[in-house]
Order: sequence, then structure tokens, then C-alpha cells
Amino acid sequence: MDAIDKAIVNRLQQGFPICVSPYQRVAEELCLPEAELLSRLQAMLADGVLSRFGPMYHAEQMGGALTLAVLKVPDERFDEVTEIVNAFPEVAHNYARNHLLNMWFVLATEKPEQVQSVIAEIERQTGLPVYNMPKISEYYVGLQLEA
Repeated sequence: MDAIDKAIVNRLQQGFPICVSPYQRVAEELCLPEAELLSRLQAMLADGVLSRFGPMYHAEQMGGALTLAVLKVPDERFDEVTEIVNAFPEVAHNYARNHLLNMWFVLATEKPEQVQSVIAEIERQTGLPVYNMPKISEYYVGLQLEA
């Protein structure tokens, strides 16, 4: 990442403008052409520098629920279980971890009571226990990169 990429990341963490041309507005703030801003965002996503770029929703404020869930998956079944878990529309994202509990995923449901039923169905389909780790407190850690 060069100084411009860092400035883009820092600026976009402060919020995305709601207007007709939000990318143009951010580009102007950063003294960049809009095409360069978009090109750099696409490159950071393609290179894995950014894992995602998009809105963060507060599911609880919209009447839904989020929870972090974990599985202990035997190595020889990892790909199979990944396909099963990722087939659920409620799975927002799924991460492999180098740990005894090696599959971590976030469930996002429209209603709080759906969390347990989705977990039960994942357990039924995989034959593995799902460890539910619901959020107790929320913290926002703003990452600001030195340019």
C-alpha cells in the first residue's frame, strides 16, 4: 500500500457519502480522479489487501441478529463442511483458522429466534456441534494507517 491507498482506506472508514456520486465526492476530497479511486479500490480487493468493501449493517437495530459461530472440523472434511455452511444464506462470512476450533463464521438472521434454528440445521447437516458465541458488547476500532 502506498500513501494514496492508505489515505483512501482512512477516508472510507469515516463513512461513505450518501449522494448521487459518492465515489466522485470522496475522490475530490482526496484530490484524485474518480477513475483512480475506483481502480485503486478494485486493486486492493483483487490483491487481498481489503477483504471486502461495503456497508456494515446493525442487524439488531433492524430487528435481526448476528452471532459468531465456531466449528471444530476434521481436516479431511473441511472442504465438505465449508460447502454445507456456506450454502446457508444466513452465513455472512466464513474463515478458516489455524486452531482446534478451525472454522469461524458469522450468522446474520432477520429475527433473533432464527439464530438457534440455523445453528441446529448446520449441526444436523454436518454432524458437528456448533459453538455459538453471541456478542455481549460491541466495540468499534477505527484503523487509521500512517500515510
